[in-house]
Amino acid sequence: MRNARTVAATAAVIALITVVCGGCSSSKKTTAAASTTPAATSTANSTGSPTATPASTQSPGSSPSPSAGSTGAGTVVAAATIGKFQNILVDAQGKTLYLFEADTSPTPTCYDACATAWPPVLTTGTPTAANGADQAKLTTVARKDGKSQVVYNGHPLYYFEGDKAQGDTNGEESSAFGAKWYVVNTAGTKVEGG
Repeated sequence: MRNARTVAATAAVIALITVVCGGCSSSKKTTAAASTTPAATSTANSTGSPTATPASTQSPGSSPSPSAGSTGAGTVVAAATIGKFQNILVDAQGKTLYLFEADTSPTPTCYDACATAWPPVLTTGTPTAANGADQAKLTTVARKDGKSQVVYNGHPLYYFEGDKAQGDTNGEESSAFGAKWYVVNTAGTKVEGG
């Protein structure tokens, strides 16, 4: 009887170890993905006013490429300063977000080669605003492929493939695909010239 209990207990332990170890490789991926989730920090600028700056556990050079175009839940963060720009929108990893002047309504017009150069900011859930971005201005729109694109103050939002690191604004005032591209401030309007 005792041997039967010992065998049953040993089998249960082996089964548990198998289940736990079976998830080991996927838990590393989960941990790695979780480590890229940013935390927003608040600092004081030269005038003593608090400013919000998105933080990431990744170094800027190793941040994920925006070409994927996805932000998961679609968090939009307002950055206090990126280069010469004040209070512009970035995603949760600190990647700059842009509007396209050809989008004269919340319906996006950037597809195909345009969407390769300017990947849309996609979401799989309800996007949320943080650090000064206005939740009331934040919505989504269905793209032709059925994916959900983040819209801020009526402007579909995009990344720029030329922005390789957190804080890059290389797409500002670019002319491509028939119109100009601009960074977006927390009021939801384009920022010209910085």
